[in-house]
Amino acid sequence: MGLAVCVFCASSSRIDPHHVELAAEAGAELARRGHTLVSGGAQVSCMGAVARAARAGGARTIGVIPQALVSVEISDEDNDELIVTSDMRSRKAEMDRRSDAFLVLPGGIGTLEELFEIWTARVLGMHDKPLVILDPTGVYDPLRDLMTNLADQGFARPKIFDAVGWTGSVEEAFDLLEGRPVRIEPTAEDYAEAEP
Repeated sequence: MGLAVCVFCASSSRIDPHHVELAAEAGAELARRGHTLVSGGAQVSCMGAVARAARAGGARTIGVIPQALVSVEISDEDNDELIVTSDMRSRKAEMDRRSDAFLVLPGGIGTLEELFEIWTARVLGMHDKPLVILDPTGVYDPLRDLMTNLADQGFARPKIFDAVGWTGSVEEAFDLLEGRPVRIEPTAEDYAEAEP
């Protein structure tokens, strides 16, 4: 049986079209492998592209969008299931609850917020759902450098990188999602620190 894969990605219309193409490629691969898509419920930009491609391949799609963004991001009424939440926090909680794995595509601050919440919870042992960043063009290279620097400076443990897969290949991203990386077990020392 397939996974429910949550895809975090951009809703901006100002990005390079090849990012939208990447989202469509990810949606097509998700469908090819028999998975269900959980996404932000919008029909614009990468969010719309991943959902349309997944549906075109026969995948079930679940969209989750907050009421305040229904008209802004233009809710994707073609989803098999469209859930409208009261706010952003409940949107993320619903996406998390319905997902077995997380795929992060290039995106803006909303995508980063979603990434960090899932990444932090995984580092702290609050879930063992696979998390993979798909970044073939290096959009997140500065983020990777920042996280390495935080670990070097002692603000984060080196094992933060054990909690996330990082790849530039759509096929490898789904291989990692399906492989369920080893669960991170937190230590007492981890909980003694303010930051993961």
